[in-house]
Amino acid sequence: MPNAVIVTGPGFQDHDVVYTYYRLLEEGWEVDVATRDGRAVTGKYGVPLPMDKTARPLVGFDRLDADAYDAVILTGGHEAPDRVRQDTRVLDFLRAMDAAGKVVAGLCHGPWIMVSAGVLKGRRACAYIGLRDDVINAGAEVVDSDVIVDEHIITCSYYAYVGRFMRAVFDTVEARTARTDTPAAA
Repeated sequence: MPNAVIVTGPGFQDHDVVYTYYRLLEEGWEVDVATRDGRAVTGKYGVPLPMDKTARPLVGFDRLDADAYDAVILTGGHEAPDRVRQDTRVLDFLRAMDAAGKVVAGLCHGPWIMVSAGVLKGRRACAYIGLRDDVINAGAEVVDSDVIVDEHIITCSYYAYVGRFMRAVFDTVEARTARTDTPAAA
């Protein structure tokens, strides 16, 4: 069963987190939600994390381990990604996920965290209009698109495209897992 972590903070874009969280569960994934020190936070429009009484406890940024996850989802909102990208534990985690070829996926303002981690250099990416200059300055080739998959790096320009974004996450993890599960030729 694949494992994912949604990394966020106070003021997150509520529908980004709600949709990605429940889609991951619907596909049978194990899902963690990580916040600074595992503290409960509230979204821009009042959605609380943890979201419901069946949700696993939030994990702190100090517990992020690239070996534990197949994908990291970086959701939007203006406030949460700006706060999260200032935490070196998250940036180190993203660099480790990237180095391991694990899926690093950013939605709307989520790629702001990818910019700060330095994982977009030399990549093709799409960007929300407010992040376009930052993504270009981070060394990415910005393409006008809804969703871009560049190997294991996935970007989505706006939350209206979250369905396509999540399909890209599922397909990319499945393809990467199939490659690593294939026995070597004798």
